Amino acid sequence: MIDVISMGEAMVVFNPDIKGPMKFVNGFQKNIGGAELNLAIGCSRLGLKTGFISRLGNDEFGKSIRTFARGEQVDTSELKLVKGYPTSVYFKEIMEDGNVQTFYYRDKSPTLTMKPEELNESYIKNARVLHITGIFPAIGGDNLNVMMESIRLAKKHGVKVSFDPNIRLKMWTKEEARKVLLDILPHVDILLAGDEEMDIIIGESNPKAIIEKTKEIGIPTIIVKRGEHGSAGYHQGQLIYADPVKATKVVDTVGAGDGFNAGFLYGYLHDWDLERSLHFANTIGSMVVSITGDNEGLPYYEDVQERLGEIEKVER
Repeated sequence: MIDVISMGEAMVVFNPDIKGPMKFVNGFQKNIGGAELNLAIGCSRLGLKTGFISRLGNDEFGKSIRTFARGEQVDTSELKLVKGYPTSVYFKEIMEDGNVQTFYYRDKSPTLTMKPEELNESYIKNARVLHITGIFPAIGGDNLNVMMESIRLAKKHGVKVSFDPNIRLKMWTKEEARKVLLDILPHVDILLAGDEEMDIIIGESNPKAIIEKTKEIGIPTIIVKRGEHGSAGYHQGQLIYADPVKATKVVDTVGAGDGFNAGFLYGYLHDWDLERSLHFANTIGSMVVSITGDNEGLPYYEDVQERLGEIEKVER
């Protein structure tokens, strides 16, 4: 059985050699990114068994991503290479304070070739959690129907549905995002959302108000990511506010939310109490922002233990 399956788009990421406005950058480093793949990698590094459902171009970039995912112990049996659709790419602009702006080139995404009837039911059936995000339907095509079918199959077999809205306003408007994501929320078991995203979806940014509204929708586990202010969560009748964990240095904020999600799902699947899970997730988020790259900063379990002071690091 696989612990966590994620479904979405993976991309090649070009990280700048220097910080500052991209128009003054002459060199880039090729890396791998995509929120859903980052989540699978983050969970895998913590020790969970993971899988990734997607489509990539049958090109050098697509093959590079598949090889990278396999190297991270992510199952790629449902990751297919397709002809005629180039693997998506994006460029990052990183400023001195760690703020990042992204420039996407994903109009002909290989995921547009996915069809609901092609989903492997037995693959989803044998997972504990299906993780999805709002990025996938924002790409367009039949992706929303594919996502809804994956949810249906998960529910049919008792697989928990984890959802991060991950709103990308360069891909659709607030109104479009609100309409689609509101329809997804009633099917979610574990909500992993940023406070600003929930303001777009339900008109609330206060964690307590977000939790109250989403409880009414019927979501049993609600997690609100608050960035530098920590996080809040509701699970099994308990409401917890978790203090932030200060980062040693902020150099790149991309991937922090994915790292947080991986940390929380690890605690959830190990039946940790809510307070421990949130602190673990906050710790991982703070570790990710201290390293440049979408998933380069995602830690292994022992790295988190060291950061938490649970084990001693021996340097030499």
